[in-house]
Amino acid sequence: MNTITSAIDESRLINRLGLRLMPLLGLLYLVAYIDRSNISFAKLQMLGSLGLSEVAYGLGASLFFIGYLIFEVPSNVMLHKYGAPKWMARIMFTWGVVTILLAFTKNATMFYVLRFLLGASEAGLYPGVIYFLTLWFPQRHRVRMLGYFTVGSSLGNMVGAPICGWLLDKGGILGLQGWQLVFVVTGIPSVLLTFVVLYLLPASPREATFLSDDEKAWLARTLETESAQARKNAARHASLLSVLAEPRVIGMALYYMMLSISVYGVSYWLPTLVKGFGVSNTTNGFLNIIPWLMATIVLAWLPSKLRAGNRALIAMLASALLGMVFFLSSVFMPTNTLRFIALCFGAPCMYLLIPCFWTLPPKFLFGARAAAGIAAINSLGNIGGFIAQNLVPFVKQTTGSTQAPMLIPATCMLIFAIVTSFVLRRSGNAAQNVGSAPVTE
Repeated sequence: MNTITSAIDESRLINRLGLRLMPLLGLLYLVAYIDRSNISFAKLQMLGSLGLSEVAYGLGASLFFIGYLIFEVPSNVMLHKYGAPKWMARIMFTWGVVTILLAFTKNATMFYVLRFLLGASEAGLYPGVIYFLTLWFPQRHRVRMLGYFTVGSSLGNMVGAPICGWLLDKGGILGLQGWQLVFVVTGIPSVLLTFVVLYLLPASPREATFLSDDEKAWLARTLETESAQARKNAARHASLLSVLAEPRVIGMALYYMMLSISVYGVSYWLPTLVKGFGVSNTTNGFLNIIPWLMATIVLAWLPSKLRAGNRALIAMLASALLGMVFFLSSVFMPTNTLRFIALCFGAPCMYLLIPCFWTLPPKFLFGARAAAGIAAINSLGNIGGFIAQNLVPFVKQTTGSTQAPMLIPATCMLIFAIVTSFVLRRSGNAAQNVGSAPVTE
């Protein structure tokens, strides 16, 4: 196979792999994000139904991330051992069942337990997919594929918002209140997708019947070359569990935590903020489409432009700075309309950071260590979700302002920008030859 043919085949092969894998993976993440965002809408009625305060509800909602933290690394190790189809099918089934059970919450204790179990059930999905993509796509193509995958989260917020808002206004069906309908209706799709994942998701290129032997060989050779490079950046004989204490892994987790606080703080609080405009639940849901639609458009378009050199890092720096400006504006603008517009522009800035960030860990992680390390970064970083869902209602309760909590993502975006500028300065031009942004060692 000559060089020209190889280049043509690479482009065609990657596009075909993207069409074969990304729609299903994106659908899983879409459903996952609907099941995450449903808590922000259910809150609008569930507080009164269970007699909870904003702070107590925030604590219950945030326990999801404690279950996630405890079980995420073991879950990703199991995915590496048993393969993506079986383990992701298990994840889908258990989190769907727990979501449905949330509809029958009777008191605060039951709410806390189920939210913890939901996090334990879903643990491993997101880092599992990131690790799964390292088995299929060379490094130079991952930012684009991660962008497509992250579209699932923005679409999940976009699709889930009007559905949840509409369901809140439809209480009485089957004797269920609106917030109960939210959990039942949003939990069923993940249970149904269990069987789709089990039968349609291939475990690895070696088992893919839609690839030729030459294509499998090219992928194996290319990915092994990248793994060899990653091994040079890692301790050659380090144990699997030692990755959890590796300074680069911990640093990446703290870096990601700033993004996690921002994402979950905004998505958790946005329906409550819009509710303050004096609109109905259904209208609230439709207004919540706008920022996530803008994020979806950016994710579908921009990541494919960020393959060369340091472009991903430069985009991260610019997006974090712009996000900080928009979130600050959402606090200090004089009218609700202007504040909402600022949030609509802040959302895509925040979401673009996600696929760009996840191109960095595979630079120094490979094999089973990649499965464990990526899971560790995601789970430790997602403590930001726990922090956000407790800190946001605390700030609101302390200040009495529904706008003040947006100072939290503004601050986090500033910190994220500072760290990114440091990473960008250290990276220089060391990885120009591989066509993607490098990471510091």
